[in-house]
Order: sequence, then C-alpha cells, then structure tokens
Amino acid sequence: MSLIQPSIALFEPDIPQNAGSIMRLCACLDLPMHIIEPCGFLLDDRRLRRAGMDYLAGVRLDRHADWTAFVESTTGQGRLVLASAHAETLLPDFRFEPGDIIVMGRESAGAPDYVHEACQRRVRLPLVPGQRSINVSQAASIFAFEACRQLQWFTHLGDDDRVEHREQQ
Repeated sequence: MSLIQPSIALFEPDIPQNAGSIMRLCACLDLPMHIIEPCGFLLDDRRLRRAGMDYLAGVRLDRHADWTAFVESTTGQGRLVLASAHAETLLPDFRFEPGDIIVMGRESAGAPDYVHEACQRRVRLPLVPGQRSINVSQAASIFAFEACRQLQWFTHLGDDDRVEHREQQ
C-alpha cells in the first residue's frame, strides 16, 4: 500500500494499563508504535498484558533506549507531532501529513522542554477551560483517529463481511 500511516510514540510511559491500551489501539488500527525508555514499569508487566489482552501480538512495536535513540531511528520518517496540553494549535485546526509520529508525554509529567523543542509541531485537544488534560490513552485515541481520518488510512481497514455488505447495497 502506498499510504504511509501515522504512528504513536510513548515518551517514558508511567502506567502499564495506558501503554497496553495504546498498544491495543495501534494493533486495531494497524499503526506502528514506539516506546521511548525508560518506562515506569516492565514491558512484560502483568498489567500491561492484561490491558493489551491478545492484541499485543499484532502490534508493530519499536523500543528505543532513550529520546536520542528514538530521534536518530525515526529521522526522515515523518514529523514529530507532540500532543501537549500547552500547545497553541488545536487538533481541529491541525493537518496531519503521511508518516507523522504522534508523541505522547508521560502521564505524570508530560514532556520535558527538550522534547517540545525537538518536535516539529505541538498540538492540543480543545477542552473546557480549567481542565488540564484527559487520560493519555484517550488522547492517543483521539489523535490517532483524527490522523487516520485525514490521511484516509481507514480505507483499507474493516472486516470482509462489512465490505461485502456495503458493496451489495
């Protein structure tokens, strides 16, 4: 397929249940995933397996020893788009490009300044004034679905029964 899908990168994730949930999201949408170490848990953690269930086997996962290793291995693949509660650009106003890597900060601390500076774009979800942020796995889902929608990544997804049903109508 000539389309280049977006991917999701977790910067030093703290909570295995969130990482497992995002792994499941990536498996279901056929999106690559990056985990930038160190993690606040073991990747073979029981809670991670529980959150990801049997979907973990379908994840195209790249692990990176640290931020520098991640940047070096992804240079030229696409823009780094940081999901940040402090960004000025709102998601509805942002246009994704093929190969964009959506970077999610740590649950406990977000992303440090050097990550903000390294990312070519910073984008935030519009929220009710006074609310800081939503759960990182929820935010990753919203960003991923919007990127996939804009890039028409969904055109190759779906089960055969639904496709046949639509074609018959």
